[in-house]
Amino acid sequence: MAAPLSVQLEFGGGAELLFDGVRKHQVNLPGQSEPWNLRHLLMWIKENLLKERPELFVQGESVRPGILVLINDADWELMGNLEYQLQDQDHVVFISTLHGG
Repeated sequence: MAAPLSVQLEFGGGAELLFDGVRKHQVNLPGQSEPWNLRHLLMWIKENLLKERPELFVQGESVRPGILVLINDADWELMGNLEYQLQDQDHVVFISTLHGG
């Protein structure tokens, strides 16, 4: 059984508007049978934090194209994308690079 994790989530570039305008969230993820990875985290965010228009944040099991994801200040593409296993006290940032015109 994987232990519960405490993770800081941050939303910027307009993505925070989907979360009632709240940029930073300190969340406690419950223990589960397999380790938490980014794929599980995105589904948890969609079910527990996202307040409106999920299609603007998630697409399938991943984030929409145009949303930059940083894990502890490093691009998630260097960390294994959706397969990255979360560690206690990780800092995950989602920045929307999409802007209406």
